[in-house]
Amino acid sequence: MALHVIVGKGPVGTTTAELLAARGHRVRVLSRSGGTSTDTVEHRRVDAADAEALTEAATGAAALYNAVNPAYHRWVTDWPPVASALLTAAERTGAVLVTMSNLYGYGRPTGPMTPESPLAATDTKGQVRVAMWHEALAAHEAGRVRMTEARAADFVGPQVPPAQSHLVRQLATLRRGRRAWVVGDPDVARSWSYLPDVAATLAVLGTDERAPGRAWHVPSSPPRSQRQALADLAGAMGVPPVPVSGIPWPVLSAVGVFSPMMREVVDVRHQFDQEYVLDATATTETFGLTATPWPQVVAATAGAPVASRV
Repeated sequence: MALHVIVGKGPVGTTTAELLAARGHRVRVLSRSGGTSTDTVEHRRVDAADAEALTEAATGAAALYNAVNPAYHRWVTDWPPVASALLTAAERTGAVLVTMSNLYGYGRPTGPMTPESPLAATDTKGQVRVAMWHEALAAHEAGRVRMTEARAADFVGPQVPPAQSHLVRQLATLRRGRRAWVVGDPDVARSWSYLPDVAATLAVLGTDERAPGRAWHVPSSPPRSQRQALADLAGAMGVPPVPVSGIPWPVLSAVGVFSPMMREVVDVRHQFDQEYVLDATATTETFGLTATPWPQVVAATAGAPVASRV
Protein backbone atom coordinates (compact mmCIF):
# COMPACT_ATOMS: atom_id res chain seq x y z
CA MET A 1 0.00 0.00 0.00
CA ALA A 2 1.01 3.65 -0.34
CA LEU A 3 3.02 5.73 2.10
CA HIS A 4 1.05 8.45 3.89
CA VAL A 5 2.93 11.12 5.84
CA ILE A 6 1.12 13.03 8.57
CA VAL A 7 2.58 16.19 10.05
CA GLY A 8 1.34 16.62 13.61
CA LYS A 9 0.57 14.01 16.26
CA GLY A 10 -2.30 15.72 18.06
CA PRO A 11 -5.80 14.23 18.11
CA VAL A 12 -6.37 14.71 14.37
CA GLY A 13 -2.97 13.40 13.29
CA THR A 14 -3.07 10.43 15.65
CA THR A 15 -6.62 9.38 14.78
CA THR A 16 -5.94 9.71 11.05
CA ALA A 17 -2.72 7.72 11.36
CA GLU A 18 -4.55 4.91 13.14
CA LEU A 19 -7.28 4.82 10.50
CA LEU A 20 -4.87 4.78 7.55
CA ALA A 21 -2.78 2.08 9.19
CA ALA A 22 -5.89 -0.01 9.85
CA ARG A 23 -6.64 0.21 6.13
CA GLY A 24 -3.25 -1.26 5.32
CA HIS A 25 -1.30 1.87 4.38
CA ARG A 26 2.23 2.67 5.45
CA VAL A 27 2.04 5.62 7.82
CA ARG A 28 4.75 8.03 8.96
CA VAL A 29 3.99 10.70 11.57
CA LEU A 30 6.22 13.77 11.86
CA SER A 31 6.35 16.01 14.93
CA ARG A 32 8.77 18.19 16.82
CA SER A 33 9.00 15.73 19.70
CA GLY A 34 8.93 12.54 17.68
CA GLY A 35 7.40 9.43 19.19
CA THR A 36 7.69 5.69 19.60
CA SER A 37 7.27 3.82 16.34
CA THR A 38 5.13 0.69 16.18
CA ASP A 39 4.70 -2.06 13.62
CA THR A 40 2.05 0.05 11.87
CA VAL A 41 3.02 3.70 12.45
CA GLU A 42 6.51 5.17 12.14
CA HIS A 43 7.36 8.32 14.10
CA ARG A 44 10.07 10.83 13.19
CA ARG A 45 11.22 14.05 14.83
CA VAL A 46 10.82 16.81 12.24
CA ASP A 47 10.14 20.55 12.49
CA ALA A 48 7.02 21.33 10.45
CA ALA A 49 8.55 24.65 9.33
CA ASP A 50 11.67 22.95 7.90
CA ALA A 51 10.99 22.44 4.19
CA GLU A 52 14.15 20.42 3.64
CA ALA A 53 13.40 17.99 6.46
CA LEU A 54 9.77 17.69 5.40
CA THR A 55 10.80 16.95 1.83
CA GLU A 56 13.18 14.23 2.90
CA ALA A 57 10.58 12.62 5.19
CA ALA A 58 7.81 12.82 2.57
CA THR A 59 9.78 11.55 -0.42
CA GLY A 60 7.87 8.66 -1.97
CA ALA A 61 4.62 9.53 -0.18
CA ALA A 62 1.28 9.48 -1.95
CA ALA A 63 -0.15 12.06 0.43
CA LEU A 64 1.14 14.63 2.90
CA TYR A 65 -1.32 15.64 5.62
CA ASN A 66 -1.19 18.96 7.45
CA ALA A 67 -2.50 18.16 10.92
CA VAL A 68 -0.41 20.82 12.65
CA ASN A 69 -2.05 22.67 15.54
CA PRO A 70 -0.22 25.88 16.54
CA ALA A 71 -1.14 27.59 19.79
CA TYR A 72 -4.38 29.52 19.33
CA HIS A 73 -2.82 32.91 19.95
CA ARG A 74 0.19 32.23 17.68
CA TRP A 75 -1.53 31.56 14.36
CA VAL A 76 -0.23 34.78 12.80
CA THR A 77 3.41 33.94 13.55
CA ASP A 78 3.41 30.14 13.44
CA TRP A 79 1.14 29.24 10.51
CA PRO A 80 2.82 31.03 7.56
CA PRO A 81 6.23 29.27 7.79
CA VAL A 82 4.57 25.89 8.34
CA ALA A 83 2.15 26.34 5.43
CA SER A 84 4.99 27.45 3.17
CA ALA A 85 7.19 24.50 4.13
CA LEU A 86 4.39 22.02 3.52
CA LEU A 87 3.65 23.50 0.11
CA THR A 88 7.33 23.26 -0.79
CA ALA A 89 7.53 19.65 0.34
CA ALA A 90 4.38 18.75 -1.60
CA GLU A 91 5.75 20.37 -4.73
CA ARG A 92 9.11 18.65 -4.46
CA THR A 93 7.74 15.18 -3.68
CA GLY A 94 4.55 15.14 -5.77
CA ALA A 95 2.51 14.06 -2.74
CA VAL A 96 -1.03 15.42 -2.63
CA LEU A 97 -1.26 17.97 0.18
CA VAL A 98 -4.28 17.39 2.43
CA THR A 99 -4.82 20.22 4.90
CA MET A 100 -6.94 19.99 8.02
CA SER A 101 -8.80 23.26 8.37
CA ASN A 102 -11.89 24.80 9.94
CA LEU A 103 -14.69 27.29 9.29
CA TYR A 104 -12.84 30.44 10.36
CA GLY A 105 -12.29 31.65 6.81
CA TYR A 106 -16.01 32.21 6.22
CA GLY A 107 -16.24 34.93 8.84
CA ARG A 108 -19.73 35.77 10.09
CA PRO A 109 -22.11 33.30 8.41
CA THR A 110 -25.38 34.28 6.84
CA GLY A 111 -26.67 30.70 6.78
CA PRO A 112 -25.28 27.16 6.59
CA MET A 113 -21.71 27.24 5.31
CA THR A 114 -20.73 25.26 2.21
CA PRO A 115 -17.28 25.03 0.60
CA GLU A 116 -18.54 27.56 -1.93
CA SER A 117 -19.48 30.14 0.72
CA PRO A 118 -17.46 33.38 0.45
CA LEU A 119 -14.24 33.47 2.44
CA ALA A 120 -15.17 36.76 4.08
CA ALA A 121 -13.33 36.61 7.40
CA THR A 122 -12.40 39.95 8.94
CA ASP A 123 -10.81 38.60 12.13
CA THR A 124 -7.09 37.87 12.27
CA LYS A 125 -7.29 34.08 12.59
CA GLY A 126 -9.81 33.76 9.79
CA GLN A 127 -7.65 35.86 7.50
CA VAL A 128 -4.66 33.62 8.26
CA ARG A 129 -6.63 30.58 7.11
CA VAL A 130 -7.89 32.39 4.01
CA ALA A 131 -4.34 33.38 3.04
CA MET A 132 -3.16 29.77 3.48
CA TRP A 133 -6.00 28.52 1.27
CA HIS A 134 -5.40 31.05 -1.51
CA GLU A 135 -1.66 30.34 -1.56
CA ALA A 136 -2.20 26.59 -1.82
CA LEU A 137 -4.97 26.93 -4.41
CA ALA A 138 -2.81 29.19 -6.56
CA ALA A 139 -0.03 26.60 -6.48
CA HIS A 140 -2.54 23.93 -7.49
CA GLU A 141 -3.94 25.97 -10.36
CA ALA A 142 -0.39 26.68 -11.56
CA GLY A 143 0.25 22.93 -11.72
CA ARG A 144 2.92 23.02 -9.03
CA VAL A 145 1.08 20.89 -6.46
CA ARG A 146 -2.04 18.84 -5.96
CA MET A 147 -3.91 19.99 -2.91
CA THR A 148 -7.20 19.68 -1.08
CA GLU A 149 -8.58 20.75 2.27
CA ALA A 150 -10.97 19.35 4.87
CA ARG A 151 -12.96 21.87 6.92
CA ALA A 152 -14.61 20.84 10.15
CA ALA A 153 -16.76 22.39 12.86
CA ASP A 154 -15.93 22.29 16.58
CA PHE A 155 -14.49 18.93 17.54
CA VAL A 156 -16.22 16.40 19.76
CA GLY A 157 -15.23 12.88 20.75
CA PRO A 158 -13.30 11.04 23.45
CA GLN A 159 -10.06 11.54 21.49
CA VAL A 160 -10.23 15.34 21.90
CA PRO A 161 -8.54 17.01 24.90
CA PRO A 162 -10.76 19.38 26.92
CA ALA A 163 -8.79 22.41 25.77
CA GLN A 164 -9.79 21.65 22.17
CA SER A 165 -13.50 20.96 22.63
CA HIS A 166 -16.27 23.16 24.02
CA LEU A 167 -18.17 20.01 24.96
CA VAL A 168 -15.44 17.69 26.25
CA ARG A 169 -14.22 20.37 28.67
CA GLN A 170 -17.63 20.27 30.36
CA LEU A 171 -17.65 16.55 31.18
CA ALA A 172 -16.26 17.04 34.68
CA THR A 173 -18.79 19.82 35.31
CA LEU A 174 -21.62 17.54 34.27
CA ARG A 175 -20.33 14.78 36.51
CA ARG A 176 -20.23 17.16 39.49
CA GLY A 177 -23.71 18.50 38.73
CA ARG A 178 -22.57 22.11 38.61
CA ARG A 179 -23.62 24.94 36.33
CA ALA A 180 -21.90 24.84 32.94
CA TRP A 181 -20.53 28.17 31.77
CA VAL A 182 -20.09 28.26 28.01
CA VAL A 183 -18.78 30.71 25.44
CA GLY A 184 -21.54 32.53 23.58
CA ASP A 185 -25.27 31.96 23.43
CA PRO A 186 -26.00 28.48 24.78
CA ASP A 187 -29.17 28.19 22.68
CA VAL A 188 -27.94 28.85 19.13
CA ALA A 189 -27.56 25.86 16.82
CA ARG A 190 -24.01 24.69 16.13
CA SER A 191 -22.40 21.92 14.12
CA TRP A 192 -20.12 19.45 15.89
CA SER A 193 -17.58 17.32 14.03
CA TYR A 194 -16.81 13.91 15.51
CA LEU A 195 -13.09 13.27 15.38
CA PRO A 196 -13.32 9.80 13.76
CA ASP A 197 -15.44 11.43 11.01
CA VAL A 198 -12.71 14.05 10.59
CA ALA A 199 -10.11 11.32 10.20
CA ALA A 200 -12.31 9.39 7.77
CA THR A 201 -12.67 12.50 5.61
CA LEU A 202 -8.94 13.18 5.59
CA ALA A 203 -8.20 9.57 4.68
CA VAL A 204 -10.54 9.74 1.69
CA LEU A 205 -9.15 13.08 0.52
CA GLY A 206 -5.66 11.59 0.56
CA THR A 207 -6.63 8.55 -1.49
CA ASP A 208 -9.33 9.65 -3.94
CA GLU A 209 -8.35 11.40 -7.18
CA ARG A 210 -11.60 13.37 -7.15
CA ALA A 211 -10.52 15.33 -4.07
CA PRO A 212 -7.74 17.71 -5.23
CA GLY A 213 -8.43 21.27 -6.28
CA ARG A 214 -11.15 22.19 -3.80
CA ALA A 215 -12.22 22.13 -0.16
CA TRP A 216 -14.57 19.62 1.43
CA HIS A 217 -16.60 19.77 4.62
CA VAL A 218 -16.51 16.98 7.18
CA PRO A 219 -19.92 15.28 7.43
CA SER A 220 -21.29 16.27 10.82
CA SER A 221 -24.41 15.49 12.83
CA PRO A 222 -27.48 17.75 12.64
CA PRO A 223 -26.77 20.91 14.63
CA ARG A 224 -27.34 21.01 18.38
CA SER A 225 -27.06 23.99 20.67
CA GLN A 226 -24.57 23.83 23.51
CA ARG A 227 -27.44 23.48 25.97
CA GLN A 228 -28.92 20.59 24.00
CA ALA A 229 -25.57 18.87 23.49
CA LEU A 230 -24.68 19.10 27.17
CA ALA A 231 -28.08 17.70 28.13
CA ASP A 232 -27.49 14.83 25.72
CA LEU A 233 -24.08 14.16 27.28
CA ALA A 234 -25.51 14.29 30.79
CA GLY A 235 -28.14 11.74 29.82
CA ALA A 236 -25.50 9.44 28.38
CA MET A 237 -23.48 9.81 31.57
CA GLY A 238 -26.52 8.92 33.67
CA VAL A 239 -26.61 12.26 35.49
CA PRO A 240 -29.28 14.98 35.56
CA PRO A 241 -28.91 17.94 33.16
CA VAL A 242 -27.17 20.95 34.66
CA PRO A 243 -28.00 24.65 34.27
CA VAL A 244 -26.15 26.17 31.31
CA SER A 245 -25.24 29.84 31.05
CA GLY A 246 -23.23 31.94 28.64
CA ILE A 247 -20.22 33.76 30.05
CA PRO A 248 -20.88 37.50 29.59
CA TRP A 249 -18.68 38.96 26.86
CA PRO A 250 -17.45 41.81 29.09
CA VAL A 251 -16.13 39.16 31.48
CA LEU A 252 -14.34 37.34 28.67
CA SER A 253 -12.90 40.63 27.44
CA ALA A 254 -11.62 41.43 30.93
CA VAL A 255 -10.01 38.01 31.24
CA GLY A 256 -8.45 38.56 27.82
CA VAL A 257 -6.35 41.39 29.23
CA PHE A 258 -4.28 38.72 30.98
CA SER A 259 -4.99 35.68 28.77
CA PRO A 260 -3.84 35.63 25.11
CA MET A 261 -6.05 32.61 24.53
CA MET A 262 -9.16 34.41 25.75
CA ARG A 263 -8.37 37.50 23.67
CA GLU A 264 -8.47 35.28 20.60
CA VAL A 265 -11.83 33.82 21.63
CA VAL A 266 -13.33 37.30 21.95
CA ASP A 267 -11.96 38.11 18.50
CA VAL A 268 -14.22 35.43 16.97
CA ARG A 269 -17.35 36.29 18.90
CA HIS A 270 -19.33 35.98 15.66
CA GLN A 271 -18.88 32.21 15.86
CA PHE A 272 -20.85 32.03 19.10
CA ASP A 273 -23.64 34.60 19.00
CA GLN A 274 -25.60 33.15 16.07
CA GLU A 275 -26.11 29.83 14.28
CA TYR A 276 -22.82 28.32 13.16
CA VAL A 277 -23.65 25.40 10.91
CA LEU A 278 -21.81 23.60 8.12
CA ASP A 279 -23.24 21.81 5.10
CA ALA A 280 -21.29 18.75 3.94
CA THR A 281 -23.68 17.66 1.18
CA ALA A 282 -20.94 17.70 -1.47
CA THR A 283 -18.72 15.39 0.56
CA THR A 284 -21.52 12.89 1.07
CA GLU A 285 -22.67 12.97 -2.55
CA THR A 286 -19.14 12.61 -3.93
CA PHE A 287 -17.51 10.13 -1.58
CA GLY A 288 -20.45 8.52 0.21
CA LEU A 289 -19.19 9.67 3.60
CA THR A 290 -21.83 10.30 6.27
CA ALA A 291 -21.69 11.53 9.83
CA THR A 292 -21.67 9.10 12.72
CA PRO A 293 -25.18 9.21 14.26
CA TRP A 294 -25.34 11.74 17.08
CA PRO A 295 -26.40 9.19 19.76
CA GLN A 296 -23.21 7.22 19.02
CA VAL A 297 -21.14 10.40 19.19
CA VAL A 298 -22.67 11.29 22.53
CA ALA A 299 -22.19 7.81 23.97
CA ALA A 300 -18.55 7.68 22.93
CA THR A 301 -17.81 11.17 24.20
CA ALA A 302 -19.59 10.61 27.49
CA GLY A 303 -17.48 7.52 28.05
CA ALA A 304 -14.26 9.54 28.01
CA PRO A 305 -12.25 9.17 31.25
CA VAL A 306 -13.21 12.43 32.94
CA ALA A 307 -10.64 12.22 35.72
CA SER A 308 -7.72 12.15 33.29
CA ARG A 309 -8.99 15.12 31.30
CA VAL A 310 -9.38 17.81 33.94
